[in-house]
Amino acid sequence: MTQNNNSNDTVSILTKKDFVSDQMVKWCPGCGDHSILASLENVLPKLGKKKEDIVVVSGIGCSSRFPYYVNTYGFHGIHGRALPIACGIKMANPNLSVWVTTGDGDSLAIGGNHFIHTIRRNFDVNLILFNNKIYGLTKGQYSPTTPLGQITKTSPYGTIDEPFNPGELVIGAKGTFFARVTDKNPKYMSDIMYRAAQHKGTSILEVLQNCVIFNNGAHNEITDKDKRDDNQLILEHGKPMLFGKNKEKGIRINGTKLQAVTLGENGITIDDILVHDEKEEDPSIHFMLARMHLPELPVAIGVIRDVDSHTYEDMLYDQIEERKVSSPYKCVDDLLNSGDTWEIK
Repeated sequence: MTQNNNSNDTVSILTKKDFVSDQMVKWCPGCGDHSILASLENVLPKLGKKKEDIVVVSGIGCSSRFPYYVNTYGFHGIHGRALPIACGIKMANPNLSVWVTTGDGDSLAIGGNHFIHTIRRNFDVNLILFNNKIYGLTKGQYSPTTPLGQITKTSPYGTIDEPFNPGELVIGAKGTFFARVTDKNPKYMSDIMYRAAQHKGTSILEVLQNCVIFNNGAHNEITDKDKRDDNQLILEHGKPMLFGKNKEKGIRINGTKLQAVTLGENGITIDDILVHDEKEEDPSIHFMLARMHLPELPVAIGVIRDVDSHTYEDMLYDQIEERKVSSPYKCVDDLLNSGDTWEIK
């Protein structure tokens, strides 16, 4: 049996097993990375791509072992430099499905410049950001997303840095796709990964991932079974922003801010609740959703922003084709024989 891929070739139907490598997975037992790997392995067969048309690129960190654990082409780069490699791969062959796996330290510290400029340029690559709020591979130093005041190996008296919110960076850099999931819900994670793959442009998926050794429980207030209903806002396009065990709570605009309210209290009805529009070009509401945090507001989960825009590589190839038509130089000889020439005696 065969299925069509994007280039109209036919490929054998693939399953998750086809993307499982023969390498031993060397992450700590209980690490959230296992969940992310399983989720991506479930998504890759659905892309309609041959294995050789999929590339996984990484930098340095626990997340960066990913290329060894997925049976596709892969590239293990250097610290913070996964994105320029991935963008080069995409420019060289736009038909490839390019995935970048990176951590909060790898992409938001030394790789921060590449992170914001890849998003600004809107390369058609998919980035999975493992956010455990710590440097795990290098044994517990604080990272750009570590909460203010947290004690770590490199902040024994508490951090004095204000942490980054990845969603704020993405939307501030004119990002066209941003989503957030937790490592505790691999099925939902797979669904959002597939959404990211369908997006034409840079897709950023932040995974709230637990490091069991150096920052265990970093996301417990969001992921614990007894707390998640009240502390997670699961977004659905075109539906009211409701949360709580019985969907009895919601999000509304109060002045210029988002506010959590309870239906039935103080005259609040479903008509007061914001309806999620992930396609809205104006990023104002998306920015506010991305920066919601406990304890005042639940944390937004799901696709926050998904808007259409041109991609860098499409514009590049369009520009090349335009120049081929308009340029007076049709070959190297035309170039060499153009302009003034001199004869040396």
